[in-house]
Amino acid sequence: MMCLERLSAYLRENCVPYTIHHHPAACTALAIVASEHILPHTFAKVVMVFIDGRMAMLAVPADTRADLARLANVIGAHEICLADEHEFALLFPGCKPSTMLPFGNLYGLPVYLDRDLAECETIMFQAGTHQDAISMLSKDFIRLTRPFIASFKRDTHMLAGHF
Repeated sequence: MMCLERLSAYLRENCVPYTIHHHPAACTALAIVASEHILPHTFAKVVMVFIDGRMAMLAVPADTRADLARLANVIGAHEICLADEHEFALLFPGCKPSTMLPFGNLYGLPVYLDRDLAECETIMFQAGTHQDAISMLSKDFIRLTRPFIASFKRDTHMLAGHF
């Protein structure tokens, strides 16, 4: 089953209203934000990591990056490192590369949600393709995924010359 179909079924089963958005092919979160004419802090960008050797899913606003050291400090982890796509691609059958849904709970993965996204009324995220996104109420997303919520984003303007 494709990612979008799987999530749509899950949301319907849980009586959660959502909207599917179709847009021109976009490979970055900021490109989707521009195409959908939304504020970047309302779009959840997924970052896959290993936390003390266990894979996890982070969701941060589109115009930021995950501050792994800050998250490690907040959760008391010894080590957090980025996962390579080949390490997690098989976990998301039916999803195009780098278009994973932030529903780690559907894949047996813990979800860490940046507080700024949790405080938005609605959030949007990629839906398994480079042409589809889903928007829904943040409170419904939180209820379904039961994420660990903390402030661990780093604004991209602070990163000039670092990445």
